[in-house]
Amino acid sequence: MIELTLKDMTCGHCVRTVTQTLQKLDPQAQVEIDLPSQRVRIETQQPLEAVRQALAEEGYPAS
Repeated sequence: MIELTLKDMTCGHCVRTVTQTLQKLDPQAQVEIDLPSQRVRIETQQPLEAVRQALAEEGYPAS
């Protein structure tokens, strides 16, 4: 389980973009998003660095 904080994730559109980005990287990924705390929990077989890079490329760098 990977847990990240995405400070730039602020609305429903952001949630959809983050979810789509993660599922493009790993179609089997399980994604849980808590928008008020800007936290994302991801169950994936992809390495942490690949997840961080994919999100950063979409404009959501993890802090």
